[in-house]
Amino acid sequence: MTSLRLGGAVFTSLHHYRSAYLRPDVVAGLTVWAVLVPEALAYAAIAGVPAVVGLYAAVPALVLYAAAGSSRHLVVGPMSATAALSAAIVGPIAGDDPQLFLATTVALSIAAGVVALIAGALRMGFIASFISEPVLKGFIVGLALTIIIGQIPKLFGVPKGSGNFFEQTGSFITHVTEWNWRTTIIGVASLVLVLAIRRWLPLVPGSLVAVLGGIGAVWLLDLDDKGVAIVGHIDPGLPSLGLPSGVSMDQYLALVGPAVGIVLIGFAEGLGAAKTYAAKAGYTVDANRELIGLGAANVGSGLCSGMVVNGSLSKTAVNGGAGAKTQVSGLVVAMLTVLTLLLLTGLFEKLPDATLAAVVIAAVIELVDIAALRRLYRVWTTRLGSIYGRATRVDFIAALAALFGVLVFDTLPGLVIGVAVSMLLLLYRVSRPHVATLVKDGTRWVEAAAGEADSRQLTGVKVVRVEAGLFFANADDVRDRITALAGSDVGTIVLDAETSPFIDVSAVSMLVELHDSLAHRGVAFRIARDVGQFRDVIHAAAPGTDLQIFPAVAQALADGPPDDTGPAAAPQPNDREQ
Repeated sequence: MTSLRLGGAVFTSLHHYRSAYLRPDVVAGLTVWAVLVPEALAYAAIAGVPAVVGLYAAVPALVLYAAAGSSRHLVVGPMSATAALSAAIVGPIAGDDPQLFLATTVALSIAAGVVALIAGALRMGFIASFISEPVLKGFIVGLALTIIIGQIPKLFGVPKGSGNFFEQTGSFITHVTEWNWRTTIIGVASLVLVLAIRRWLPLVPGSLVAVLGGIGAVWLLDLDDKGVAIVGHIDPGLPSLGLPSGVSMDQYLALVGPAVGIVLIGFAEGLGAAKTYAAKAGYTVDANRELIGLGAANVGSGLCSGMVVNGSLSKTAVNGGAGAKTQVSGLVVAMLTVLTLLLLTGLFEKLPDATLAAVVIAAVIELVDIAALRRLYRVWTTRLGSIYGRATRVDFIAALAALFGVLVFDTLPGLVIGVAVSMLLLLYRVSRPHVATLVKDGTRWVEAAAGEADSRQLTGVKVVRVEAGLFFANADDVRDRITALAGSDVGTIVLDAETSPFIDVSAVSMLVELHDSLAHRGVAFRIARDVGQFRDVIHAAAPGTDLQIFPAVAQALADGPPDDTGPAAAPQPNDREQ
C-alpha cells in the first residue's frame, strides 16, 4: 500500500495519505456535493443575497479549511445560523440597497475571517467555552424557529413580514388568505419529499431530488408564467476576486464587533462537529488551528464574493457517514462546485422559491430539539431544589433565555442574553453554596438527614462541609450559615474542607473573623482536611492567627493539639480519614 508524505503545517489530513483512501474520499465528496449545492443556494437566500453567492463561498471555504484546519472530516460552507446572523447584522446597515447589502455581506465575511485568524494566532481557542451547551442549544432552537417562520411565506407564496418571530408569525396569519395554490403544492410537496427521503432513504440526497423535481415541474408546466416565483437568472462562471467595492475602512471597523458574534457561533458549532467525528475516528483536533481554518475560509470566501461560512454538523455527518477519510473529500466537493458554477447554473435558474424554502425548512427543522430542552428541564431533584431554589434548573433557564432572546430581540442580542443569564445564574449558585451538616456513619462522615433530627449527630458538636470553593462571592453567605449553627448547645464547630478545592484571601479573612466571633461565644472553630490550593493559601495568607487546622475530622474533635502550632507552619501531608 502506497502512502504520500506531505511536509509543512498545511493539509495535515493528507499527511501519510494512502491510495486506499481515494475511493471513499471521492464517494463522500460526491455525496456531500449533492447536499451542499441546494443548501448553499438556500442559505444564501437566508442571508438575503443572490443564491449563487452561496456557491461562491463554498469553493474557497472548502479548499482553505482543508489547508489550514485540523479536522479530517469537517465540511465548511454556508450555514443557516451564520447566514441568519449575517442578514440580521447587514440589514440595518444596508437597508433596501441590494448592492450595498451584497457588498456589506462580503465585507462581513472578511471581517469575521480576520477576527478568527487573530484569535487563532493568539491561541484563543478556549473562547468557545464562553458559550455553554445549553445556551447554544437554546440559541439554535430560537434561530431555527426564526428561519422557519421566515421561509414559510415563500412556501405558500404570500408576502413576507418583517420584525421578530412573533411579528412575522402575525404577518403570515394576516396574509395567509392570499396564498398561491400552485406555489403551495410545489412547496409542500418538496418539503414532504425531502423529509420522506431523509426518513426512509437516508443515503439518497433528498435536497437534490427535491430541487431537481421542482425544476422539472417548472419546465414541464410553465409554472413561472403562472405565478410561481423562481430563483431567476444566475450569473454563470467564477466570481470576481478582491475586496468588495463601496465598503470603506470605517465600515470594516464597524463590522468587527458583529463579526466576533459570527465567529463565536461558527466556531462553537464547527468545533463541536469536528470533535464529534475526531473522537469516532480516533484522532484529536486543535482548537486554535480550527480558528485559523475558520478564519482562512471566511477571508477566502469574502475575497471570492462569498458570504460568511462555518463548519456544518449536518454535512460533516453526511461526509463521515459516506466514509470520508481525509479532507480530499472536501477538495472533491470544491471541484464539483466549480463545475456547477461553470456548467450548471442555468439549470438552477428555474428552481422554485418554494422548493428552496422547503430545503431550508427541512435542513433546520431537526435543529428544533425540544427533547434536549426537556432533558435540561428534568435536571432537578428535591435536594437540589432545597439548595438552589429557582436557580436549580440553571441550564434550562439559560437555554430558554437564549431561545426567547432570539425570538423577541433578534439573533445577536439573543445570544448575549443567553450568555448573560447563564453567567448570572452561575454566580448566584456559587454565591450560595450548600453548607451540609455531617454525621458519623461507621467510618465515614456523611450528610445528615434533611428536615429531621439525626440520631447519629454528636452532642455539642457540628461538623459542616461547604460544597464549593470559598471566595469573595460566597464568603459572607458561608459565614452566616455556619454562625447560625452555633446554638446554645454547640461547643465545637468543625469545617471539613475536603470539598472546598480552593480559597481566596477574602475567604481566609472571613474564616479568621468567624473563629474569633465564635470564640467570644465560647464555641471552638476548627478546620479539618484542608487540601491542595485551600491548604496553600490559608497557610500563606493567615500566619500568626489562632486558626486550628487538623489533618482529619476525628483529630479536630479530639482534645489534643492540632497538626502544628498554626497555619504559618509549612503544610503537612493530608491524611485522608476513612
